[in-house]
Formats: sequence, structure tokens, C-alpha cells
Amino acid sequence: MPHTAHATSVTVAQGSLPNGGTRKGFTLWLTGLSGAGKSTLASAVAERLRAEGAAVEVLDGDEVREHLSKGLSFSREDRDINVRRIAYVAKLLCRNGVAVITAAISPYRAARDEARREIGEGFIEVYVKASLDECIRRDVKGLYDKALAGAITAFTGVSDPYEPPLAPEVEVNTERETIDESVERVLDALRRRGFLSSALHSTTA
Repeated sequence: MPHTAHATSVTVAQGSLPNGGTRKGFTLWLTGLSGAGKSTLASAVAERLRAEGAAVEVLDGDEVREHLSKGLSFSREDRDINVRRIAYVAKLLCRNGVAVITAAISPYRAARDEARREIGEGFIEVYVKASLDECIRRDVKGLYDKALAGAITAFTGVSDPYEPPLAPEVEVNTERETIDESVERVLDALRRRGFLSSALHSTTA
């Protein structure tokens, strides 16, 4: 069954490897339209990583806006500032062995590319894909309806552009996949890049 988005808390979990070794940090950069399912996926992936003893930090877009970027508008300039702040925090956590998951629309390719350069080789872009019609259908707050009516300006996907990734490390389609299938796509990418042990079992096997 396709999954929808919901809010997730910022959580830190215990973070050493069972053999006492050092875990490499990384950043899963989830990007997609509002309502595509970024927060749902972030929460589910974080849960799986915590179960393996990873230190996990979820940087949810709404929470970052509230606490780190309070007062910023939704102009392109301020959106880029917001992404830079998320990337900087993610870099600090990542270099200390933390598994970072960001869940923010981050609509512009140039800003995401800048985040990639800031974070370095631990940056993994995850395109959380859902059609605009599906995102509107999922929108329990009615924000898309307000944007379509002109009551909200600079709304991504309606009056402001969303630039999909051209070559993301991972692409999930939340209209066609179950949450478990999407999680496995992300975990497989981590395994291939050596950030996650191949021993982590699949819940869909």
C-alpha cells in the first residue's frame, strides 16, 4: 500500500558498532514534493538503523524551519539559506559517525548540489517521488488547495518550481511501493557504498 507523509521527531540513538569499531557517518538527503512521503520514509529508515545500533539524527524540514531557520521566508534566497544550514549541521554530525537523515523539500538542484559538495562522499541523494495529484490527495491540511486558490504564494509544485534530481543515488516511488520496499531501496544503497553491513536483514525477504 502506498505510504504518506507525517511528522517525525528528531532522535539520537546509541551509536557504536558491536565490535567496538568506528561507524562511518553519512547523510541521506531526502528530497521531494510536500506530501511525497519524505518524513514517513525518514522515520522508517531511522527505525531500522537504530535497531542496528547506529547513532541516528533526523533533520525534519518542518522542525528545522521552526528551530534553526525561524524567520526565513520561502523566497529562493531564503530556501537556499535553509538548505545550507541543514547541510552544515549534517556535515558536522556526519563526520562524527552519525547517520543523518534530512527530510526537506529542498526544491532547487543547485542548492542540493551545494549540499553535496559541503557534506562530501557521505552524501546520498534520495528522490522521494509522488505525482502532484497524489500529493494533493494526501494533503490533509489543505495547503495545496490554498496554493491553487492563490491564498499561499511561492508554494513548491504550484506557484514555485520543484527541480527533480537528475541522477539521485536512490529513487523511491511512494505511489507504487510499500514503505518496506522503499526502505529496502535506501538500505541497499547504503550497503553498496559500505555504510551498512550486508548482514542487516530485509523485512521484505
